[in-house]
Amino acid sequence: MTVELRHLRCFLAIAEEGGVTRAARRLHVGQPALSRTLRQLETHLGVLLVDRSTHHLELTPAGHALLPRARAAVAAVEAALDPATLGDWPLRLGHAWSALGDHTTPLLRAWQRARPDIPLELLRIDERTAGLSQGRVDAALLRGGTGSGVQGDAPAPGKGFHVELLMTEPRIAAVPADSPLAARESVTLADLAAHPVAVNTVSGSTRPELWPPDARPAATLPVANTDDWLAAIAAGRAVGVSVESTAEVHRHPGVAYRPLPDAPGLPLLLVWPEPPTHPAVPALAALIRNVINTPPDRT
Repeated sequence: MTVELRHLRCFLAIAEEGGVTRAARRLHVGQPALSRTLRQLETHLGVLLVDRSTHHLELTPAGHALLPRARAAVAAVEAALDPATLGDWPLRLGHAWSALGDHTTPLLRAWQRARPDIPLELLRIDERTAGLSQGRVDAALLRGGTGSGVQGDAPAPGKGFHVELLMTEPRIAAVPADSPLAARESVTLADLAAHPVAVNTVSGSTRPELWPPDARPAATLPVANTDDWLAAIAAGRAVGVSVESTAEVHRHPGVAYRPLPDAPGLPLLLVWPEPPTHPAVPALAALIRNVINTPPDRT
């Protein structure tokens, strides 16, 4: 059997609507036809995607694994067939915060010179994979673990994605500009543990596990994005941990950034679907590597 776009649309509708009845109504097809289409997809893959034994429809582990890939595939096809983008198909690069730091502007300028025929859209998306798992971007700059024991969460969306380690960024502390910690040349994890720590629970990389088990912060302050993180620190409600690129991109008069030498560095990853959803992704990866290896012009 040849899998067609309708099979993926059927699966996505069932997964997102939580039931065959609502999915059939959304797709304007009959329930029997929708069920047959789902069974065809399961037969082709050789796995069950939906658990039909419970009162409420639930995805199986295989269904959960397929979900982000199906979304990305459908989004890619829709983008390819959108007549509004013919001849002007943008390359979408996602990030959750700080992008490439002070390398960001050189990258955008270098791409404009090298590929003026393809717009490069830099999109900040406050989501763990910066929109990659939903098919909203063609590649993403993600910060976290590489699966090789490097400290930090592993944000890559799973199998079927190419993951490239670009660099390991030094961590820094972010403290209120009028606090005693701001007067120091550097601070330690122990210094920060004495204060509430702002934690971006949506896309951040700082977790209590960054501290030794017997010296973790007594309190954390959950925030949803970088803007809220900065506001909480500037208001004196918390301190924070980030990387050097944050200090370069997110300057704030109420926040002082100081080196945090006893914290491990944080990997910066470039991640994209394999195969790529945009033919220019490999060229973008090569240009990013070149820009990173070229010292930024600070004049």
